[in-house]
Amino acid sequence: MKQTTIAKPVELVGIGLHKGSPVRLRLEPLEADSGIVFVRKDVGVSIPLKPENVVDTQMATVIGKDGYVISTIEHLLSAVYAYGIDNLRIIVDADEVPVMDGSSASFCLLLDEAETVEQDAPKRIMRIKKEVTIKEGDKYVKLMPSNDLRYHFTIRFKHPVISEQHFDLDFSRETYKAEIARARTFGFLHEVQYLRSKGLALGGSLENAVVLDEKKVLNPEGLRYSNEFVRHKILDAIGDMSLIGINFIGEYEAFAGSHDLNHKLTLELLKDPANYEVVEIATAEAKAMAKAYA
Repeated sequence: MKQTTIAKPVELVGIGLHKGSPVRLRLEPLEADSGIVFVRKDVGVSIPLKPENVVDTQMATVIGKDGYVISTIEHLLSAVYAYGIDNLRIIVDADEVPVMDGSSASFCLLLDEAETVEQDAPKRIMRIKKEVTIKEGDKYVKLMPSNDLRYHFTIRFKHPVISEQHFDLDFSRETYKAEIARARTFGFLHEVQYLRSKGLALGGSLENAVVLDEKKVLNPEGLRYSNEFVRHKILDAIGDMSLIGINFIGEYEAFAGSHDLNHKLTLELLKDPANYEVVEIATAEAKAMAKAYA
């Protein structure tokens, strides 16, 4: 396998979740060994996708540089990562990625339109060698060695519609598109009202999120999956793990995980080179491990 980028530039326009204003998103091919690079076109700032460029993880994963930020990057990155794209320029003309319908399905369609092409450089993947865990109270996220890529996520909410949900994903591009990509972000009505009082979530609506009151789902169309909530948490985790900067092979497990815990996990993983090894996909073993990104 070789590194990949997209075959042609593509773009779309959507609403930003927090400002509620239109945002133009454009994806462009990038040469081999460039990685993923975000660009704020309106201020002329480039922000490489690296853990050290994460500046906030409270409401979303936010990267920044020189005082300029790009928010809500995780849904787009989840799709980019699922497609195994190594090199890509992501251009926005505002401080957030458009939320679209609150899932990554629109970004998958955009990547299908762009198509992927191989580049003249070997693909590298990270193999998890040691268990790495971040724990806060009863919440935890961890990475474990494996020759496959799997995600295991459990959530628990004191809400009659959610309660406790668990989902296991044997990762591939196809399982991602079928089982994860359409799962929407979710929130509670009282939280939305509070955020709007602070000038946030101004673009949030039943068109781009699952919203619950104290007893039920408010979206008239209902849920896309009975366990859409935990599936979206896996969608987020895949996007957050892309901050490692390279596709990895191993098992991810979480209970009540969050953007913040995921970010701390990437930092903890990269802190000690004994936790991982980076291999080129040349050996039979590496090719077997990389089948998820084929």
